[in-house]
Amino acid sequence: CPAAMDLFGDLRRMNKRQLYYQVLNFAMIVSSALMIWKGLIVITGSESPIVVVLSGSMEPAFHRGDLLFLTNFHDDPIRAGEIVVFKVEGRDIPIVHRVIKIHERENGNIKFLTKGDNNEVDDRGLYKEGQNWLEKKDVVGRARGFLPYVGMVTIIMNDYPKFKYALLAVMGAYVLLKRES
Repeated sequence: CPAAMDLFGDLRRMNKRQLYYQVLNFAMIVSSALMIWKGLIVITGSESPIVVVLSGSMEPAFHRGDLLFLTNFHDDPIRAGEIVVFKVEGRDIPIVHRVIKIHERENGNIKFLTKGDNNEVDDRGLYKEGQNWLEKKDVVGRARGFLPYVGMVTIIMNDYPKFKYALLAVMGAYVLLKRES
């Protein structure tokens, strides 16, 4: 493959100082992205401040591939009509659905029921066995904003792993081989 030979030729022509500089530059980009992500977690109160909608269950409000921005402030009560992202025991992928019913007890404990806007029935079938209501502890965050279809890149990378590795290889090669002018 001629492109791979050019890549190795460029690496051989770099002296050690240039190579160390490029590797450090790459490490700085990765650590900066990690710091931004951790900062967003602290600011939003959500363990996952940005999620991608993976199904059409919330259409027409959100479509597959929309990027959602979440907050999860514990003193802010959940109300009917809000769109929440929740995790259910036994499922790895969080679910984005609307709160349709609230069950509030006198002691302040709130339980709620969710449903996808595009679904015929509520989410009791998605909850763990014997669970009829969600609690605040199940919530990852509440949708506060979105960017349409920006998350399609994530969906494509999950559906086609070879594309993901090729994209990462190209980005890594670019960062390592980019020359300062």
